[in-house]
Amino acid sequence: MTGYDEGELTIVIDKAIGVLDLARKVRLLTGAAMFALPAEPAIGLSEVRMSDGPTGLRGAELAGGRKSCLLPNATLLAQHWDVGVAEQVGELLADEAAAHDVHVVLGPTINLHRSPLGGRLFEAFSEDPLLSGALATGYVRSLQARGIATSAKHFLANESETERFTVDCALDERTVRELYLLPFEMVVDDAHPWSVMAAYNRVNGTPATEHGELINDVLKGEWGYDGLVMSDWFATNSTTASANGGLDLVMPGPEGPWGDALVAAVEAGEVPVETVDEHLRRLLRFAARVGCFPGEPAPRTANATPDSPPTRQRLRRLAAGGMTVLVNRDDTLPLAATGGPIAVIGRHAFDTVAQGGGSAQIRPPHVVSIADGLAGALGPDRVSVVDGVEVRTRPIAALSDAVRDPETGESGMRVTARDACGQVVESRHVEATEIEVVEDGWLGSAASIELCAELVLAAPACTRIGVRGPGLWELTAPGLHEALELYRAPGPGGGLHRPPARGFDVEQSPGARISAVTRADSGMRIIGLVAAPAPPSDDEAIRIATAAARESEVAVVVVGFTQEQETEGVDKTTLALPGRQDELVRAVAAVAERTVVVVNAATPALMPWIDDVDAVLWAGLPGQEAGDAVAAALLGEVEPAGRLVTTFPAADGDGPAWNTTPADGVLTYAEGGAVGYRGWCGRDPLFWFGYGLGYGTWRYETAEPVAEHGIARSARVEVTNTGDRTSREVVQVYARPADLDEPIRLIGWAGARVEPGRTATVEVSCDRRVQRRWDPEQRTWNPLPAAELLIARGLGDVRLTLLLTEEN
Repeated sequence: MTGYDEGELTIVIDKAIGVLDLARKVRLLTGAAMFALPAEPAIGLSEVRMSDGPTGLRGAELAGGRKSCLLPNATLLAQHWDVGVAEQVGELLADEAAAHDVHVVLGPTINLHRSPLGGRLFEAFSEDPLLSGALATGYVRSLQARGIATSAKHFLANESETERFTVDCALDERTVRELYLLPFEMVVDDAHPWSVMAAYNRVNGTPATEHGELINDVLKGEWGYDGLVMSDWFATNSTTASANGGLDLVMPGPEGPWGDALVAAVEAGEVPVETVDEHLRRLLRFAARVGCFPGEPAPRTANATPDSPPTRQRLRRLAAGGMTVLVNRDDTLPLAATGGPIAVIGRHAFDTVAQGGGSAQIRPPHVVSIADGLAGALGPDRVSVVDGVEVRTRPIAALSDAVRDPETGESGMRVTARDACGQVVESRHVEATEIEVVEDGWLGSAASIELCAELVLAAPACTRIGVRGPGLWELTAPGLHEALELYRAPGPGGGLHRPPARGFDVEQSPGARISAVTRADSGMRIIGLVAAPAPPSDDEAIRIATAAARESEVAVVVVGFTQEQETEGVDKTTLALPGRQDELVRAVAAVAERTVVVVNAATPALMPWIDDVDAVLWAGLPGQEAGDAVAAALLGEVEPAGRLVTTFPAADGDGPAWNTTPADGVLTYAEGGAVGYRGWCGRDPLFWFGYGLGYGTWRYETAEPVAEHGIARSARVEVTNTGDRTSREVVQVYARPADLDEPIRLIGWAGARVEPGRTATVEVSCDRRVQRRWDPEQRTWNPLPAAELLIARGLGDVRLTLLLTEEN
């Protein structure tokens, strides 16, 4: 960060603005590249580099780039209910940013889990604005304390993916203020983020990138925000309206809707030059905060070691500790470290999903599968691994060690670019099996691109061979020659975030050569090779699984979603698990002595078999140490003490907010403030927000509120660990207003780790920002009427009720 104080920095910035003419000022207000801001030597401004990174630093490349540390996804981290965990994440990401020479991490995502169908919920923390805001505050504060900027996103009302580039989200002013603005307000108040990202969607008819009421009046005016407001990528579609509406920076660049058009608008008197100066003032302040203005940035220390034992151990504990025990009949969990045979069943057991899809995807150093994690913890002689039913409609890219470069013999593939005459322009070894094709990349000028690799097989086997990525393809391998066309997903980024794929099952021998040639005129996209063992039919998989379950003491069935359901760009249409996974669980449970289900998913799923199984562990998307973390949780080495951050419906269509599909371009938030648990009044979901068993049992002894004029300031709660293990409890405090038209809301929580038989006093701070309501007529906040306080382990398990009056 700059060595200037605020007053000195203001003088330096004003002097720099005075040096530049209008055209050069405007040039600085659009990105110089996909993930970089322009330098301006005349004023000592150096390049500012950005990266997507809610759960890991991807760098500038969307595929095939540098390996980075892959953290557990946001909902799994949020299930700790611990701001300290968010701060640890910030520390890890700051080290990664320094290693990547990145100044700005594009996160956190603090939109709410409005509907469980939202495809990108895995990137956001929770359905509750207080919990989301507090965790985001810890994340931002930790990164920025280490000199790395954040960009709180997406401002505002970007809770679903369907038609997300054009959708108009219609919601009333109270709902905007009390729910969707609150996490941003908390982050601005408590952490002062250096940038905020404006969303693609419209809010009540106005694009978020030009929403003067939200950006100028609320964010910059009412809240006094002095940071930078940037657009989401390609989100800005106007010149005058966005410049006057408060947007400071258009991303990406160098092309965009500002440039010469904004210069002309200023010269025509449509945009005041003072407005341009204010945008530039904020951009230079932002650059100063990350060390890029004035002068050259200070050298960075790259401490990131994504594959080191300390980092792996840390990630393992972060993942395991946030996992949630949903069912544990007869103390099935934790599993004994010694004993009879265990069958690990399901496609997710060895094709474990570690992260969601879209722009947040990174290339980790490895992903430990759940099968490998359990075999490593229990011994391969005790664990048998059995495939499950198909869970994907599109095959994934080959594992790097499943293929090798025919020229070098190294893991990965050979990528060759040719010109229009078929002459080789360049040929490279690529360690990954997917690569990005962009106009300014080394493949951008090619006429055709060939991906080539040899299969690494122990013996001849039926193998699924194929390609990923939109375009015309010619695919060849022994016994296979196919010409095919794959189509990109609709909307901007459709060829990058959700690449189509096709595979063919063919008998292959070790060393068989795969070649896939595509024309290079299909625009920005991800392309790659598919190479994996051909799976059994679903019927055969279920037959083999039930046979293994009969012979085992415990059957661990691993099910879940994939990046086809949990991804940027697409919402789910059902919460049912894909394929015949429910049938697989029921078949195993019918014959197994004990059945444990591990759900490898970030967001709610239907569980029609829940009464048939002995235990359910909600594992989230656990990041690179997935399998070791699941093993640690199942064996009790790390207590899976997580609490749910989203309410789980029992059936499709159940709950207060379901629909994510706009009608005539408009998505109406008809439920108003009754989002998530706030809207389940008078009926029970499958699992409440805040629910989680852990491995302890608890007695709540007493509770004493501290309040002022009917507003809770804190609650002192005594809890006793009545179990036989040291365990972590999360004491949750909810307010139930006297006005029955007002929903229950979380107002505070605190965690405590307590030894067996011991009693702990837990101090829970209560936030006044959720004990108020917005008056749209007077445009002011009023306190909520006096309420009851519910002291709970989740709303389905309220332990104590206290009356809150004006006197206490």
